[in-house]
Amino acid sequence: MAPRRIRGLVAIATGTLLAARCLEPVFVAPKSGSRREALGGIAGALAGLLGAEKSAHAYELPPLPYAYDALEPSIDKATMEFHHDKHHLTYVTNINKALEGKTQPSLVDLQKTAIKDGAAFRNSGGGTYNHNFFWLEMAPKGQGGVPSAKLAAAIDESFGSMDDFKAKFEAAGAPGARFGSGWVWLVVAGGKLAITSTPNQDNPLMEGVEGTAGIPILGIDVWEHAYYLKYQYRRPDYIKAWWDVVNWNQGQSADGG
Repeated sequence: MAPRRIRGLVAIATGTLLAARCLEPVFVAPKSGSRREALGGIAGALAGLLGAEKSAHAYELPPLPYAYDALEPSIDKATMEFHHDKHHLTYVTNINKALEGKTQPSLVDLQKTAIKDGAAFRNSGGGTYNHNFFWLEMAPKGQGGVPSAKLAAAIDESFGSMDDFKAKFEAAGAPGARFGSGWVWLVVAGGKLAITSTPNQDNPLMEGVEGTAGIPILGIDVWEHAYYLKYQYRRPDYIKAWWDVVNWNQGQSADGG
């Protein structure tokens, strides 16, 4: 696997690995009874990636795992082009500048103290992690699969039903709830699922973050640059359309299954 691809995967790998250990949500139903597969094709498959980040000399912009137009009609090609090639690249460039002459931690470790470490780490370091996560948790419509039985059960336990979960998640991302720029997340916190939102490029891995700290399972970018070309002021329409491209199978692709 190319270093650039590893760098993109590792940002989501640690989160899903830890979440699997905390909750064992199992995004993908196991194909056999082995311990590795019992973790849903996530924890065992991604554990080997965790050391790869440590040898990196600079963070890189990972390529999208699909074509720019692959998420249409939910997210249009033009938005994907400038969101990935311009906005994401700017975060990567700026965090590398902030780390010049310093020891580079893994991207996941960087999140922990990002708020304390200052604006460059919080905004650009957070933006780098968040976008790495965002691209990998999406897939073309019809290719993202469905939540595994365990994750579906956890959602039902925490929110009542999948429909109730989606309604609460969408409400958390509405302009009245998350005014201005930010993200909405599904996290594992205290061994249970929770919905939270963060301002700007903050995320639930950061110490001192607004809202609920935890391990991200899903996250949606509700900055205007993520949707404005297609949806203008209609952020709720964008969030509803996003469900069609959620990649519930992300663990399966990493497992080679």
